[in-house]
Amino acid sequence: MDCRCILVTGGAGFIGCNFVRFLLETEPALEVVNLDVLTYAGNLASLGECLNSPRHHFVRGSITDAEQVRALLQQHRVDGVINFAAESHVDRSITGPLVFVETNVKGTLTLLAEARAANVRRFLQVSTDEVYGSLGATGSFTEQTPLSPNSPYSASKAGADHLVHAFHHTYGMDTIITRCSNNYGPYQFPEKLIPLMIRNARQDKPLPVYGDGMNVRDWLYVSDHCAAIWAAFRRGAAGEVYNIGGNNEKPNLEIVRLILRHLGKPESLITYVKDRPGHDRRYAIDSGKARRELGWQPAVTFEQGIASTIEWYVSNQAWLDQVTSGEYQAYYAKMYGNRDRAN
Repeated sequence: MDCRCILVTGGAGFIGCNFVRFLLETEPALEVVNLDVLTYAGNLASLGECLNSPRHHFVRGSITDAEQVRALLQQHRVDGVINFAAESHVDRSITGPLVFVETNVKGTLTLLAEARAANVRRFLQVSTDEVYGSLGATGSFTEQTPLSPNSPYSASKAGADHLVHAFHHTYGMDTIITRCSNNYGPYQFPEKLIPLMIRNARQDKPLPVYGDGMNVRDWLYVSDHCAAIWAAFRRGAAGEVYNIGGNNEKPNLEIVRLILRHLGKPESLITYVKDRPGHDRRYAIDSGKARRELGWQPAVTFEQGIASTIEWYVSNQAWLDQVTSGEYQAYYAKMYGNRDRAN
């Protein structure tokens, strides 16, 4: 599917900003309208030189604002919508679920309704493997796996997915859903595992690990995810779901130890903390459908990706300082106390 103008929502967040960069680099004729409310996890510093591009139009606003969404779709004659905008941190959803429903469910409904009214050609919803729930020791999530979300975050994402499916089934709207495994890479706010551990290790602070640290996730480098989303938008079939995974299953504790080794820090920094309520034990994605139907496959090995990610955070201290000023310190103190080192 060829498009002249794409509305990217949440384009100042982690995956969104990487996707905006990807589009501007690979699609020279495409205009990108970037709508982001700029919460703590979305920052203009993550867009950098994109802000100077004549093909990139940044607008601060919420996907729950129907009038603003309607105006943008009409003003820019948007051909397609790709929705990254979401509250995404599971811990925050446990302590304050309401904003997750407001943004992830109500916001998606608003986008769908306005996109339908504006005759937008295609709507792609960026979702998560967490909507499937938890796996045992074997097996992988497929597109036919029943949805069984276990946190307020994943429940809100599953609700949004159901709305996207309903708009396709009820109104014949051209929609696609992608569900990805855990992303990592540059520009991720350091509340998530990998950037949090890198930041703490460099500062000789405790590295908080939930439970026994053996919760398993499938890790996907963010640039590979961006390529998969664009492949799904351009070549995917209307109404379909595509799982996107890196085929890199790793226990959290293995990730933490790898980061410590890379930075030359001792494992004594690891601090085991009380497990998160309802913490899913294992995720694993079967991305065979995306590989077969979209012609996509990951280009970055985990070894390459994790080394590049660590070096990026080491080399971009100014970005970290800017996006975490005040917010990170308050969050860290609330979640883990004021401990400077593991006991």
